[in-house]
Amino acid sequence: MNYYLQGLRNYATFTGRARRSEYWYFVLFSFIFSIVASLLDRLIGDTFTMNLATGPTSLGYGYIYLLYSLAVLIPSLAVGVRRLHDVGKSGWFFFIVLIPLIGAIWILILFFTDSQVGPNKYGPNPKGIGNTDEIDEIGNYIKPESIH
Repeated sequence: MNYYLQGLRNYATFTGRARRSEYWYFVLFSFIFSIVASLLDRLIGDTFTMNLATGPTSLGYGYIYLLYSLAVLIPSLAVGVRRLHDVGKSGWFFFIVLIPLIGAIWILILFFTDSQVGPNKYGPNPKGIGNTDEIDEIGNYIKPESIH
């Protein structure tokens, strides 16, 4: 839940990096809240209908679902772009989903890919792995008075 709230707090932050867990927990809780919003719409009987040749058909969602979806649209895009930054891709790479089938598969592969070790051009690794060069840190822990 903390990652979901973190995604909402970074409402329109398209810079930086997002870990896999931040992205997938945001997706999970967003999916759960979408289902709850849809169920609330059905419970109060406020669902949209579509007139088909066979007669009016309920779509299963209404204004609560619509408002929730609009509220999380920008945070969803932002966390997706930050996730792409974490694997070293530009946020514009998100448009690959416009390629039928292959684009969706490729973006899923990128979202499941582990972070780039160390900092990249989008910022430091959010896991903290590889952000400092261990070779440069050797000797920093030796106290000068202990050297004779």
